[in-house]
Amino acid sequence: MALPLICALLSACASTAPRMGMPDAAPVVPPAQPLARLPAPVTPQAAVMADVMHGDFALAHNDLSVAARAYLRAAQAADNPELAERALDLAIAVRDVPLARQALARWQALGAPVAGVRQARASLALAAGNRADAMVAFTQLTGQGAAGWREALRALAGARDPVLAGTVLEHIATPQRLAGQDDALWLACSELGAHLGRRHFARTLAAASVRHDGSAAAYLWQAQLRQADGDRAGAEASLQAGLRRHPRNIPLRLVRAARLAEAGASPAALGLLDNGPQNHDTYALRAAIAARARQQPALRALYAELARLPAARRGHEAYLLGQLAELLGQPRAALRWYAAVPAGAEHGFAAAIRRAVLLDRTGQTVAARTLADTLARESFEDPRHYRQASVLQAELAQRARDWPRAIAAYNRALLFDPDAWDLVYARGVSYAEAGRTTDALRDFHRVLAAQPDNVDAMNALGFTLVDADRDLPEAGVLLARALAARPDDAAINDSWGWLQYRLGDYPAAVTALRKAWRLQASAEIGAHLAHALLASGARAQARQILDAAWRIDPHSRSVQALRGQIGS
Repeated sequence: MALPLICALLSACASTAPRMGMPDAAPVVPPAQPLARLPAPVTPQAAVMADVMHGDFALAHNDLSVAARAYLRAAQAADNPELAERALDLAIAVRDVPLARQALARWQALGAPVAGVRQARASLALAAGNRADAMVAFTQLTGQGAAGWREALRALAGARDPVLAGTVLEHIATPQRLAGQDDALWLACSELGAHLGRRHFARTLAAASVRHDGSAAAYLWQAQLRQADGDRAGAEASLQAGLRRHPRNIPLRLVRAARLAEAGASPAALGLLDNGPQNHDTYALRAAIAARARQQPALRALYAELARLPAARRGHEAYLLGQLAELLGQPRAALRWYAAVPAGAEHGFAAAIRRAVLLDRTGQTVAARTLADTLARESFEDPRHYRQASVLQAELAQRARDWPRAIAAYNRALLFDPDAWDLVYARGVSYAEAGRTTDALRDFHRVLAAQPDNVDAMNALGFTLVDADRDLPEAGVLLARALAARPDDAAINDSWGWLQYRLGDYPAAVTALRKAWRLQASAEIGAHLAHALLASGARAQARQILDAAWRIDPHSRSVQALRGQIGS
């Protein structure tokens, strides 16, 4: 390399330089570059650009006031109406009235459109809180027709002073000034009045709209206003009047049918929906009302009606058809309908979840698990869907009594929401079934700490303590509270009876467990009742109950263990 040679040469030169008789040499200064000798001129264009950049930077940091001033400086130096309009909008937004007036003057000087100036004056009057100016400005703005009305309502809806906005609205939106306008404008003014707290104005204008045009939307809005004000009879009258005039209108029929179903008149609700034009909303409400009322003929009729639709429209109703097939006890048909729902459709993910559940119920366990695993893997970046898929994995594992797999799935579901108490509770149940009593108790305690009145958690914690024969006094307190809250709950009566069995009070145990068995004949309850009967000396009755429990679930560990004790 050349570097050592250069260093050596420099060292030699230093050593041979004369030490005496020569003055120190002046430092050598290189000549300045020609452009560096001249001051850099600040051009008007550069100043404008600097102000615009300053405004952009301030706006990016949400400093609207600084941005407005920077844009106004730029607009004053350049013939750019867009900069002036931008400054005006920001000044109004921060309610800097003097700055807004300057920006408005500059915008006008640069040829702002008349409509834009009127809109700005109206917004500026609102920002300044000037009632008189606002009245004039909004009157002029709404005199421009539909476009002016749209801008006026937008400005009033965003006003920071709802009292002033309401006053201005009542001044400009009179039946006389709205005459000849589209009915939608009448309703928009009434809705804005309700939003601004002007209930009397909103009701008055809604009634005027009904008289003026009598559209279905007007009757519906009037009914909604009356319902919100607690006038159920008035709301009903509006709906009935609207249906007399528009008997085939879908929104009116939907609202009226929902009210009828809520009042227990499901046949009348279904009759109203059945007759007239149909769309997805009418089909869905018909299904919901019929399912809630357990109207199987209505469900079958709707299912047949949807199945006869043209292919394209039938495809849009595939998810609803799947739900109906499930309700009608046709799981294989439901599987076909759910499979027809595209993955990217609104109900695509829900349809896939239902497919997995039905695959498992129809004995296709491996396919169900594979689908559930695929859904979880593909939805990891969507917390809501990932939770649903993980819970599906857990529930499928629970049905297969694969408790470690269920626990692992609940752990994954809880990744995005560790305080989802329904999932903590479900994981606790899996821990208990897996024999991990300490972990189960920890989860149940956590749920109760967050939700002290959670009866299911009381029962689960109490039963787990009893089943493990641990801290029976605490279990007694918990189960007594749960029983008082839900005295006819089968699971709670089972827990209470099992506690009495542990305490040695066999007559009380038999009484509680018989009640639980009557409420819900499950294998677990049957096994507990058989234990209590056996301890009471009623061996024949115990065997009879145990046989019935075995027929319900021959795989129950509790049933199998007791059958081994007394002989199958």
